[in-house]
Amino acid sequence: MSETIVQVENLYKYYRKIKAVDDISFKIYKGEIFGLVGPNGAGKTTAIECIEGLRKPDSGSLKVMDLNPTTNGRTLRNSIGIQLQESQLPGRLKVWEAISLFSSFYKKNTESTPLLKELGLEEKKGSYFDKLSGGQKQRLFITLALLNDPDLIFLDELTTGLDPQARRATWNLITGIRERGKTIFLTTHFMEEAEILCDRVAIMDNGKIIALDTPKNLIRNISIETRLMFSATDSPELNALDNIKSISKYEKSGDNIIVYGHDKRMVKDVVNFLVNRNIDFYDLQTEQVTLEDVFLALTGKEIRN
Repeated sequence: MSETIVQVENLYKYYRKIKAVDDISFKIYKGEIFGLVGPNGAGKTTAIECIEGLRKPDSGSLKVMDLNPTTNGRTLRNSIGIQLQESQLPGRLKVWEAISLFSSFYKKNTESTPLLKELGLEEKKGSYFDKLSGGQKQRLFITLALLNDPDLIFLDELTTGLDPQARRATWNLITGIRERGKTIFLTTHFMEEAEILCDRVAIMDNGKIIALDTPKNLIRNISIETRLMFSATDSPELNALDNIKSISKYEKSGDNIIVYGHDKRMVKDVVNFLVNRNIDFYDLQTEQVTLEDVFLALTGKEIRN
């Protein structure tokens, strides 16, 4: 059994009559990347701030590295690293000045020069914060979260606002941090990010955790159909797709056809059908179920404010 780093039991947090966090329980184990995902307003940030000791819960039990974050917050923050969702620094603060300032907050510090080199900021040491790109700013916040050589790192919506290239580079950095034996608690609304990075994912909605498992198990256990897409010249023969037992339904728009089904034989059945009837087809591709499909199935597709 892996060592438990974070233990949350029956956590509640209210804002007047609103239950921002409504009786959630979970554990995070040493050395894993644990993801907390959910739509806007689901309660993710409130939950993570209670666990960090930045907010006081109304009830429930919290233990982080064997400490109560509410009563032992100062001691705990010397052993954890935090990157907040709304991180910001004065524009005229230089990178080295930010590092010096944040280093003064901790009893223990790691050498910053190798850290800057690893995170690609060595040449930006003398640059002002407002002259950094979005990706460089995020890498600086990761640097600041690692200055005290923490065993547990909280990353809240780390890649929001980054372009795809910077986001991918940040994912590599997070993986590298975990490979150094660190435990990471990640909140994100990018489902691809959670699916790629996280060992386990908790899906939160309306203050509750509605699913928790590995990304593969969450995908495997959801009842969502596989989709097969292809293009073919319109033909009356295509109406016979209804006779294929492995297909639950199909949609046709001009030459474009989408076939749905749960059966593993569906792709083979459809291809054989097309070949046997001499129907010319092209652009054949399957679309597998992803964590985003699971997320939408569990939380709904409506826009949240």
